[in-house]
Amino acid sequence: MDLSGYLLLPAPAEVHAHADTALSADADGPVSYDAQDVQRRATEATLLQLGHGATALRAHVRVGDVKGLGALTAVLRARRSLRGLAELTAVAMPRVLTGVAGADGLAMLRDSVKMGASVVGGCPDLDPDPTGYVEAVLEVASEHGCPVDLHTDATDPARLARLAAMAGGMRPGVTIGPCGGLGDLPADVASRTADRLAAAGVSVVCLPQGGCAGAERRGTAPVRLLRSAGVRVAAGSGALRDTSNPVGRGDPLEAAYLLASHHGLRPEDAYDAVSTSARAALGLPEVRVEAGFPAELLAVRGDRLAGALSLAYSRIVVHRGRVVARTSAVREYCNSAAAAELGLPRQGRGELS
Repeated sequence: MDLSGYLLLPAPAEVHAHADTALSADADGPVSYDAQDVQRRATEATLLQLGHGATALRAHVRVGDVKGLGALTAVLRARRSLRGLAELTAVAMPRVLTGVAGADGLAMLRDSVKMGASVVGGCPDLDPDPTGYVEAVLEVASEHGCPVDLHTDATDPARLARLAAMAGGMRPGVTIGPCGGLGDLPADVASRTADRLAAAGVSVVCLPQGGCAGAERRGTAPVRLLRSAGVRVAAGSGALRDTSNPVGRGDPLEAAYLLASHHGLRPEDAYDAVSTSARAALGLPEVRVEAGFPAELLAVRGDRLAGALSLAYSRIVVHRGRVVARTSAVREYCNSAAAAELGLPRQGRGELS
C-alpha cells in the first residue's frame, strides 16, 4: 500500500464507550433498550469510532434494574457481527450490589460474565455502600479472573485511596475513571492520592471530550499530575450523543488534541494516552510500527504528529493486517480572485490532511 504523504501510527483504542446508550440523544422519549435498537446503535457507534481509527473498544453496559441482561445481550451480538472489523468488549455494570437490593445485581453480574462480558465494573458512587460495592466487584472479578473497570468522580480522596488499596496488585488489572473530581482537590491532597494510585498499579481513564452516565462532573482528571506520579493515564471518549452528552465524535484523536491543547501534554504523550497506554489499560498487546508487532495501525495525512492531531481528516485504518476503514476528504475552492491571490487552484480540488 502506498502511504506517501501519510504518517503511520499505532492504532488508537477506545477505553471508555457506552455502546448501550450511544446515538440515542435524538430519540423521542426515554432511551430504548429494545434489543434490536441497542444492537443497531452499538454497531453504528463502533463503526463510527473504527472509522476514526479505534480498532479495539471497551463498552460499558448497564445490567440489572429494568434492563435486566437485554442490553448486554444486544451488545454481545454487535460484538459478534463486528468480528474481523474491530474488537469490542463489554463491561457489565450493575447499579447496586449491596444490601437486600443488591442481591439481584450481584447475581446478574455473575450471569453477565457467564454470558460473555469480559470485564466487571460499575459505579460505586451510586451504591449506598461504595466500599461494599467495590468489594463485591473485586470478589466476582477474582472468581472469574476478569479485569475491573469502575466509574467514579473521585470527589472523596479517602474513598479513592481505599479503592486503590483494595484493588492494589490485582491481576488482571484495575481501571478507574473519569476521576474528574481529582482536579478540584487541593494540590497536596491530589498529589498524595496520585501517589497511592500509582503504588496500587491502578490505571486512570480520563474523558477530555466530556462526561458520561454515572459521572456528573465534566472536568478532566489532572493528567500531568497523575503521569508525573507514575500512574498510567489513558483517554476515552465517554458518552456519544446520548442523554448525558448530546454531541460527540467518538474520535480518539480529538481526545488527544484536547490533552495537548488544554492540559499541556506533548503531542506524543497525548497520543500515547489514546494508543499505547489505552491498549495497556485494556490488557492488549503492545503495538509499534515495527516488524513483529500486531498490525493494528492508523495512517493519517501529514508528516508530523502535532499536525495530525490538529487536522486529520483522511485516515486509513488497519486491523489484523488488513484495511478495514478508509476516509478521504476533499476540499474544493471556488473560482475567485481571492483564491488566485492566495495561490490556490481555481476551481481546484485538494485532499485534506
